[in-house]
Amino acid sequence: MTDALIAAPLIPMLALYGLAAAALVIVGYSLWRGLSGWALRGLGALALLAAIANPSIQREDREPLSDIVIVVVDDSASQRIGTRPAQSATALARVQAEIAALPNTELRLVRVGDGEGTTRSDGGTQLMTALSAALAEEPRARIAGAILITDGQAHDLPLAPKLPAPLHVLLTGEASDWDRRLIITNAPAFAILGEPVTLTLRIEDQGAVPADIAGFAMISIAIDGDEPQSYRVAVGEDLELPVTIPHGGMNVLQFQVAVTPGELTERNNAAVVQINGVRDRLRVLLVSGEPHAGERVWRNLLKSDPSVDLVHFTILRPPEKQDGIPVSELSLIAFPTRELFVEKIDEFDLIIFDRYRLRGILPNAYLHNVRDYVKRGGTVLVAAGPEFGSADSLWRSSLGEIMPVDATSRVYEQGFKPALTELGKRHPVTEGLEKLAPAGGWGRWFRQIGLVQTSGQAVMSGIDGQPLLVLDRVEQGRIAVLASDHMWLWGRGFEGGGPQLELLRRLAHWMMKEPELEEEALVASAIGQKLTVTRRTIGDAPGPVTITGPDGTQSELILPEIAPGRYSAQYDAPEMGLYKLAQGAFSAVMALGPSAPKEFEETIASGDKLAPIVSPMRGGILRLEQGNPDIRTVAEGRVAAGRGWIGITPRGAYLTQDIRIAALLPGWVWLLLAAGLALAAWLVEGRKTRKPAATG
Repeated sequence: MTDALIAAPLIPMLALYGLAAAALVIVGYSLWRGLSGWALRGLGALALLAAIANPSIQREDREPLSDIVIVVVDDSASQRIGTRPAQSATALARVQAEIAALPNTELRLVRVGDGEGTTRSDGGTQLMTALSAALAEEPRARIAGAILITDGQAHDLPLAPKLPAPLHVLLTGEASDWDRRLIITNAPAFAILGEPVTLTLRIEDQGAVPADIAGFAMISIAIDGDEPQSYRVAVGEDLELPVTIPHGGMNVLQFQVAVTPGELTERNNAAVVQINGVRDRLRVLLVSGEPHAGERVWRNLLKSDPSVDLVHFTILRPPEKQDGIPVSELSLIAFPTRELFVEKIDEFDLIIFDRYRLRGILPNAYLHNVRDYVKRGGTVLVAAGPEFGSADSLWRSSLGEIMPVDATSRVYEQGFKPALTELGKRHPVTEGLEKLAPAGGWGRWFRQIGLVQTSGQAVMSGIDGQPLLVLDRVEQGRIAVLASDHMWLWGRGFEGGGPQLELLRRLAHWMMKEPELEEEALVASAIGQKLTVTRRTIGDAPGPVTITGPDGTQSELILPEIAPGRYSAQYDAPEMGLYKLAQGAFSAVMALGPSAPKEFEETIASGDKLAPIVSPMRGGILRLEQGNPDIRTVAEGRVAAGRGWIGITPRGAYLTQDIRIAALLPGWVWLLLAAGLALAAWLVEGRKTRKPAATG
């Protein structure tokens, strides 16, 4: 209970001030005239003004409120290194015990994980955001102090709030800690196939680095999980590394610095860069054996793509015309056979033989070169017509040695609808094409060449289930045979047409070894920390995928079948970093977050970043390796930290339960007092004026 004297004037304060000024003038005039009752007149005026001011006693019933101490515990990834978890747990237990021993004091505990308080996938430790949120939930008048248990590596320092009480930092880690990390300072998102790109790397040491650690480190580089290559590089210097991307699509480059005994963590020794490989131009050589309705469709299809460089030659002389003119004199321009099939054959990404027959224009030695070009990694598509079963068939050349079919010399001239084989429903080249069919199904074709499949994969069939499109791998290259020259009917929209453009696009990309069209593959993609794992296969159902996290822990993920030949599932990754996936002979790597998580950019515990925030709030930064500090109470405005102790400021907050106001004196008392003083002044002055006359 507390009492206070307050005023509740009966008239506006401005009028009261006016009356006070008038009273002061009257009293001053009385003093100037030498009136002996001026003091009594002044006291009477004061009593009258006091009556008008109506002084009152305000009595409050108050309930004391407890002081609040906020403790923010950093539970981010960098706090799970070495002895830091044990240090944090011990410090928290000590703080809880000390606060519990203080009278009228409560503790509010807040824990902060990786990226909490931000929408970014790798926001780091949002320590100040958590402190601000905790302050917003409590009355500021009750905050007696705040304590941060952390390694000092906060990533939202500009958001630090202003506290009405001391702020302290209990620093984990040890002064002898040192660490080595790998930094990717420059990495492009895209690269052109066949052209080198430059990545800039740097290996950096932090902390109390031992003197016997050499200035060099071993770094290994692997692409898409292949066998890594190791190099010896200098520490503390930028390394410019030229890299040539091996294939189109996403290429995952993994860098790993060899672990040195004694370093704080190896989590920042690895980094992953994802570079999307794109082709500058797709170089296609189209050789048409004779003019026909489908030739123009092939040409228009390839020329419509601005990224395709097309070289097209058509042999105009029909086979039945024999007039003795030398073959070398039949072209409108000289056919540069040697240049195309010997000197520059490896510059082409795809060679298409469209109804080509052996006429002596391409010597068998050149076809040997085409065969070897495929074995070295080239790709050939054979679009067969009636000539394929004849004596001058391309199948009878050296190129036939690598074809996955044998010709039967039979040509079917009848209508049929192409269909996907059971294998074709699972193969990436043709998977889902049936969904692109118009109402009533695909349009018919009217010619099919009889083939016998000897190897490879038949993904489309025609008359009586005979192979229509056969794909095969030949050493490092690929070859495809299409047993009909009527695909152009789809392009013309006959009977509704069919997915000619999509089929040829997929076929070309498969032959170009694009990863998204590999029939056997393990791939992963990520949105935030949700990892989507997909296994494509044309064989039996695969087993579970083993996922190895950044900290080395392993877990298995079962992949249910979501489409023919496609198995997929999602995995909620517990943290940012590099994840390795393995299933049988297949492997993949996936990086969540940046090339290296923010939490491991700086791992050495330090209070330097927090010092400018703690100092104005009269707090302290104490290392836990030197012992857990005591907690004391200090007066407001005093230094609140010292050797082995930290202080909090009691706030004395209270809750007002009741207020009672009573007049200091009744109004008639004030009036009686004022009148008495005025009467006394009159009597004194009257007595002074009636002095007796002097006698003589």
